[in-house]
Amino acid sequence: MNQNNNYSNTKATLAIAKASFRSIVRSPSSVVFTLLFPLIFILVFGFIGGSAVSVDVGVVKGSDTQNPVYQALAKSSVIHLINDQPIDQMNSDLAKGHIDAIINIKKNHDGWTIYPPLSVAKSKPAFTVDVQYTKASAEKDNILKSVLSTIFFRMNQLTSNEPPAIAELKETTVSGREYKTIDFILPGQLGFSLLSTGVFGTAFVFLSLRITLVIKRFFATPVKRYSIVLGEALARITFALIGALFIILIGHYAFDFTLIHGISTVLQMLVLSFVGVVIFMGFGFVVSGIAKNESSVPPIANIITLPQFLLSGTFFSISVFPTWLQPVCNALPLTYLNDAMRKIAFEGASLLDVGHQLLILLIWGVIVYSAAVKLFKWE
Repeated sequence: MNQNNNYSNTKATLAIAKASFRSIVRSPSSVVFTLLFPLIFILVFGFIGGSAVSVDVGVVKGSDTQNPVYQALAKSSVIHLINDQPIDQMNSDLAKGHIDAIINIKKNHDGWTIYPPLSVAKSKPAFTVDVQYTKASAEKDNILKSVLSTIFFRMNQLTSNEPPAIAELKETTVSGREYKTIDFILPGQLGFSLLSTGVFGTAFVFLSLRITLVIKRFFATPVKRYSIVLGEALARITFALIGALFIILIGHYAFDFTLIHGISTVLQMLVLSFVGVVIFMGFGFVVSGIAKNESSVPPIANIITLPQFLLSGTFFSISVFPTWLQPVCNALPLTYLNDAMRKIAFEGASLLDVGHQLLILLIWGVIVYSAAVKLFKWE
């Protein structure tokens, strides 16, 4: 009796955590999903800068959209026109590199008459095209300039008249931090690492403990149930945070990933990583409760992880998806984690500034752990 009274569940929890951490470190699958896969993607995109080219161009409300310049831009495969944002948000996004340019096309009423015919010239061009670029996205600016030059050349070829040209181009450039490919890719890969660790790691370990009757043996000791859960959770959270720190530092020192406030930004990203992995572990508890054996874990876990991996802005902005699919993207928890990570790392936002994203993640946490309580099995 005295032994039971003196028994420390805190020490038991830490002992379980230590043993579990050693097991995770020695597991090839844990290292692959948490560190190797994200690092491979970071290395690829860090060296080649990504293969899909898309130039996001904000269109000022009230801009003329019936002219051939706009129509040609809309048909371009590399230009993505944004028509639904207020000008203040566009200016903010332009300075931060979230969009690559802002365009405003104005019709000159005393200028050329274009369609039909193309032969009636007046003292002014038919349209004035005002374009604002940003230093935060210099490479994309050059692509847009090339596209506009091609459009203007083709339009002017349609007339036999001398200048003035059909459209006049006015260009300005605003200052801003360069938004590099790595600044988008790394937070997404970090989110992927946390998702994999939380879901697959938790599901496999608790299912294995149940199948091998380890949990049943624990019940024959004074160890409390919460000590088992906390011990395993501490091990996975510690491993996930070490992995997150490693990914952030590799990205920063090898590929100049932006950490706008240095160590403060790193610490805030680690806080987000903690929140993310805790919520994703809830999915793992659900999977371990549903799965009948270890071979059934991957298909069930992939139903949870693959949609988030593909649709949550891991590799590219969710704005490239069809309009009907974007509400699904905006409902996934990894979307909000990725968004919060990018805002803190590049924009210098604080945890309070990403309160909306944290609230959505908290709601997901309540939903997932409510399901886990009902589905999780000890035996």
